[in-house]
Amino acid sequence: MTIKYIARLRSRRVVQDQLDGCSDKEAVDGGCCWANLPQELLREVLLRIEDSESSWPQRKNVVACAGVCRSWRLIIKEIVKVPELSGKLTFPVSVKQPGPKDLLLQCFIKRNRSTHTYYLYLGLTNALTDDGKFLLAARKCRRPTCTDYIISLRSEDMSKGSSTYVGKLRSNFLGTKFTVFDGQPPHAGAKMAKSRSSRLSNLKVSPRVPFGNYPVAHISYELNMLGSRGPRRMQCIMDSIPAASIGPGGVAPTQAEFSLSNMDQIPSIPVFHSKSASTENFLSGPLSSQQKDGALVLRNKAPRWHEQLQCWCLNFHGRVTVASVKNFQLVASPEDGPAGPEHEKIILQFGKVGKDLFTMDYRYPISAFQAFAICLSSFDTKIACE
Repeated sequence: MTIKYIARLRSRRVVQDQLDGCSDKEAVDGGCCWANLPQELLREVLLRIEDSESSWPQRKNVVACAGVCRSWRLIIKEIVKVPELSGKLTFPVSVKQPGPKDLLLQCFIKRNRSTHTYYLYLGLTNALTDDGKFLLAARKCRRPTCTDYIISLRSEDMSKGSSTYVGKLRSNFLGTKFTVFDGQPPHAGAKMAKSRSSRLSNLKVSPRVPFGNYPVAHISYELNMLGSRGPRRMQCIMDSIPAASIGPGGVAPTQAEFSLSNMDQIPSIPVFHSKSASTENFLSGPLSSQQKDGALVLRNKAPRWHEQLQCWCLNFHGRVTVASVKNFQLVASPEDGPAGPEHEKIILQFGKVGKDLFTMDYRYPISAFQAFAICLSSFDTKIACE
């Protein structure tokens, strides 16, 4: 019997014994018997579990170990690396952290037309139609002057008042400009959008639901007034990501955890139906005046015209099989200088593979949440852009 096999048996026995023999209170307070293991032995066991259970659904054993007790959780949080370094999505907060630098993380989106909902899954194989690991869900909500996509960690609860609320995407009336809002501060010093409306000024939010409106990206689709043939042209200004993040030694903001105690720092202001002044200016004003200095700008990669096929083509390396105006690839835009190798890397690609099935592949410096929100903007019908 190999050491690796022994470690795997031990890990499964540890988790099962914890579920059978320890109460929830003991697990939380660190009072169960498994919390008294020697730290060196415990670290070695958890390291082997983390190394052997490298993909889903086996990865759930790593998550289960983090729920045994406080000492296990602290060690697991220490040895499990962020997606930027490991290329793995383990905990829920991973969807808010930048993707891997060396590869595109392959995901797919399922659309339910009847309920106006969208579901993001992590691909488990190279096949385009596997079951996947559920990551995020979004629900489309039409307003008189805009459209909102509420994004949640749970498919059963996609309300903004829920503790599983992650953020939202809001469009203008024409569906040509969008703002991505994060429910929590994307980095230290982030400012929440303030409302100009006083209609809901007395609204109180439970301190157990720490959400707000932090604008993290602005998406704009170029108008096609002349009706020329070709795909949509889009631009994404990533307000929370500096342009220097894609260069040598660059760093992108990384959320360490979902905060459950920052409501004291969030004023009791209306955040349900009102718009901030800056957001309203973007949704109605010219894009060039809204660009934030130093922010990363993404533009769709220009396709080439294929004479034999008589259509516009992009190389999705087999990840897209159906031609659609929704298909796109985003690369970093060199705003004030020559393009370098970092501007050739595809940061996000999205494309159709079935009637209601789409692939979504992303990488550093954007997160799964940001990539999902950008892709949701492509689902809206944009008559003036096509």
